[in-house]
Amino acid sequence: MNRDIKACPVTAKHIKVALVGQPNVGKSMLINSISNANLHVGNFTGVTVEKSEVLFDYKDYHFTVVDLPGTYALNDYTIEERVTNDYLLTQDYDLIINVVDSTNLQKNLQLTAELMSIGKKMILALNMSDEADKEGIEIDDKYMSELLGFACVKVSAATKKGIAELIEAIIKEYENEAMEYKLIFSEAVEEEIKVIVDYLAKHKYEDENTYRNIAINLLKNTKYTYAKLHDDPIWTELQPILIEASKHIELHHDSSDIKEAFASEYASFNRGVVTEVLKQEVKISDKTITDKIDSVLIHQIFGIPIFLFFMWALFQLTFEIGSIPMEWIDAFFVWFGDAIGATIANDDVRSLVVDGIISGVGAVVLFVPNIAILFIGIALLESTGYMSRVAFLLDGFFHKFGLHGQSFIPLVTGFGCSIPAYMSARILKNDRDRLLTLFIIGFMSCGARLPVYVLFAGAFFSESMAGNVLFAIYITGAMLGLFAAKILKLTAFKGMDEPFVMEMPKYRLPSLKLIWHTVVTKTLMYLKKAGTFIAAASILVWFLSNYPHNQELEDSYALKIEKAVDEQERRVIENSLAEANMEQSYLGRIGKFSEPIFAPLGFDWKMSVALQTGLAAKEVVVSTLGVLYALGEDVNEESASLKEIISKNIPFPSAVAFIVVVMIYLPCLAASVVFTREAGGIKYFFYLLAFTSIAAYSLAFIAYNVTSMLYN
Repeated sequence: MNRDIKACPVTAKHIKVALVGQPNVGKSMLINSISNANLHVGNFTGVTVEKSEVLFDYKDYHFTVVDLPGTYALNDYTIEERVTNDYLLTQDYDLIINVVDSTNLQKNLQLTAELMSIGKKMILALNMSDEADKEGIEIDDKYMSELLGFACVKVSAATKKGIAELIEAIIKEYENEAMEYKLIFSEAVEEEIKVIVDYLAKHKYEDENTYRNIAINLLKNTKYTYAKLHDDPIWTELQPILIEASKHIELHHDSSDIKEAFASEYASFNRGVVTEVLKQEVKISDKTITDKIDSVLIHQIFGIPIFLFFMWALFQLTFEIGSIPMEWIDAFFVWFGDAIGATIANDDVRSLVVDGIISGVGAVVLFVPNIAILFIGIALLESTGYMSRVAFLLDGFFHKFGLHGQSFIPLVTGFGCSIPAYMSARILKNDRDRLLTLFIIGFMSCGARLPVYVLFAGAFFSESMAGNVLFAIYITGAMLGLFAAKILKLTAFKGMDEPFVMEMPKYRLPSLKLIWHTVVTKTLMYLKKAGTFIAAASILVWFLSNYPHNQELEDSYALKIEKAVDEQERRVIENSLAEANMEQSYLGRIGKFSEPIFAPLGFDWKMSVALQTGLAAKEVVVSTLGVLYALGEDVNEESASLKEIISKNIPFPSAVAFIVVVMIYLPCLAASVVFTREAGGIKYFFYLLAFTSIAAYSLAFIAYNVTSMLYN
């Protein structure tokens, strides 16, 4: 095949292909197995669903292959299914490649049967044919092509077997006239199809689809077909015909749901096809390899502990190994900031570039190692087939709180960083499940909150108790998140629980090429989404904390600094100047203005300012407190002097309330931006802002008053 593929010739003929299939049939691996392909990755318009396109040239043809999200049926239950269905019905393309798993043919043909009524040219790619051979499954692809009315080609994305034959079949189908596919239903359905076809023919209805396919789609209540016909004059007479037809079909199937009736029709058709074309050797082996692995990994007793170990290992790898390059990246941006700062004479411009832009961009880039390692782990879980088992194991427990079993992945990731946690929530296919999970992730204390916890635990508790206090804070946050999920499920996300049905695919060795593609594309998408917003927001925070300048204040402190007798006194005066500048800055004024709002929680204006700077990044809370208490911004959570001042200046009940707010309130700016994109719009950010603010304030108020009663 490689001999026939041209590098980049100018082509006159263009073929656009929609790649469609159920989940776990190897579509992504197939699209990556085409040699010399040029992969383009983006998002479908208006949604966060990933869109992959492969561009390549073969002979005199230029190909564009659009990899549509996996879907079990053409409906709108999930975002992915809606995207696939809308694309197939409304977009301009030449033909469909329907990818099926050769080892699970009958189930995969359910989607194939639906695709046959769209009215587009189609080819069936019998993927994983190498695995089918190993399992003694023999499919007569030639006879299957005759039965269905279009080409069926055996391929293997893993071994690249049949790829050239598949491309040749695409060209042949593209050049052929449109064909009437041999989708045959029961006598009752065929009778009603004929009535509708005759009616459309009588009125000479014009459409690019065949009358038969239009009739099938009308009987199935396909919204797109209904919308096209609804404004046509023939609709008035056609509607009563459709009502009678539906009643007849439902009566024939003893069902009140026309979709259920057609699902039964498709299943019967598929059984007939499989009976004709598939032969399988009967093997004596009691258990398959998948069965043997499942007997351990989804064991009734040991299944969850094994999974928790895997997640613990992934968590450790993500934030232990990831911390190594993070230190290098941090050191690079510090060096880069110093180097650039040394070339800028103006203090304000230097501070803007170094403290605002470079520090802001560095804060985003800093998390790239974590995200890359995390996505490697998730890609391994998905590509091996283990992710489905995870949802199966945890769904029962999480369901009690209104969450989905797969919610565990983004929630546990949230203990490290909310940004990759929000992005990993994409594994949840249902809109409501994903949104509910997104709203709860913030309750899982991210690593950026840890310095604040360490500081306050060290200020009010002994070293022997501090570790237990930290553990209690993390566990409390997680439990509050579960209860918050239950409350949201009963209010904002109330309704019937969606049925939990998930395919258990066979275990397979992961594709390194596919994992590399996943990690690279999603990491680049993270940088693209978060980086630009963070740079702008960092400039805003810098401006609010540095302006307006008070020249008289700086002049008076300059005299004091000159008269300082030693370096220690000089440093104390400089820290006092930083505190005074912060107090009179726009950010300080905001803190003073908002002080009455936080007074019921026992906060002074300094604590209010620290919380507000924490909106940019939670780590900033510690350095802000250092500046406000005249210790300088270089202090950290291990600073003994800061711990001492906090223990003296902040009452214990106020400290407890402060920790509760930090635990619950809005995540950092970078995480908020990613949340907004993943949730689907700016309105969800305001919902999150209101939800977390109300929850944080209410629980902090309770914590403050309860602690005050107990403490006094």
